[in-house]
Amino acid sequence: MALSQTLLVYVFLCVHLGVSSQHYLRLRPSPSDHLPVPDLKEEPDPEFDPREQDLVERTLRKKLGSNFDPNFMSISSPMSVNHSDTHMKPHGPMPNEIKKLDLTETPYGKRVKVGKKARRKFLQWLWTYTHCPVVYTWKDLGVRFWPRYMKEGNCFSERSCSFPEGMSCKPVKSINKIFLRWYCQGFLKQKYCTWIQVQYPIISECKCSC
Repeated sequence: MALSQTLLVYVFLCVHLGVSSQHYLRLRPSPSDHLPVPDLKEEPDPEFDPREQDLVERTLRKKLGSNFDPNFMSISSPMSVNHSDTHMKPHGPMPNEIKKLDLTETPYGKRVKVGKKARRKFLQWLWTYTHCPVVYTWKDLGVRFWPRYMKEGNCFSERSCSFPEGMSCKPVKSINKIFLRWYCQGFLKQKYCTWIQVQYPIISECKCSC
């Protein structure tokens, strides 16, 4: 699958509860073909949340450095507006697999005559119908991520992308954005917490496939 060749290993954070009431976080590299990333199961105890002095914007911006991308990250809650990378219409050159379609051949071996204008209109319609835009929505990652809000990509899924129906839009490419993750180790009263950098994959391209 194309995605498995292009998707980098992302850091998946899990919360575990030990038999001796020891709470801790563990980093586990986990390659995945499934995007967007599923929600993390967080330890509900607020003792593992960053404190006010841990959320100084100037300090966190310095720690994240040039990895801060305002196109995909927001410190405050953004407006809940969906964005498509192509406004639901294809752009750029028409794919070769559509451009080279032979519309004159029929299933019965006979050939039909198709005018240039009719061919152009049909191919444009087919391209638009099978196009798979990425739909972006803002997602709240929670207080243990900084920036807290991320623009998450999803493949358009309101209808089938094939004619006749049967195929659907699936992710084929992703980009990785660096976020800060609040990470704790040790016992409740003796725990050590700090901000660490983690990669978060975001869908960047979708394609119509089985």
